[in-house]
Amino acid sequence: MSRPAVLAPAARQDLHQALRPIARDHPEAARRLRAALETALRRLATNPAIGAQRPALAAARYRFLALRGFPYVLVYTADTEPPRVLRVLHMARDIAGLLAGLLAGPDA
Repeated sequence: MSRPAVLAPAARQDLHQALRPIARDHPEAARRLRAALETALRRLATNPAIGAQRPALAAARYRFLALRGFPYVLVYTADTEPPRVLRVLHMARDIAGLLAGLLAGPDA
């Protein structure tokens, strides 16, 4: 079985920033968010191409996967083993602005 996708430092920071206020007010929702993320990481390991490419936002090697049941999107590389999640972003944020560096090319 493939190893689950891994979180880059920026993705870990995104996750902690998302979980902190949720856990304070709704601990069960925070647990569900973490479980949804872990499920997504396992899914990416077995099928890294499931996410969509968004050429207007990032170079072709990056893919985007909506986190089921939550308003978050995972930005990841599908061409690494295991896949590497670079960011975990709330869909209401300025995703294009946050990902401006990924437009420059394949290395981030």
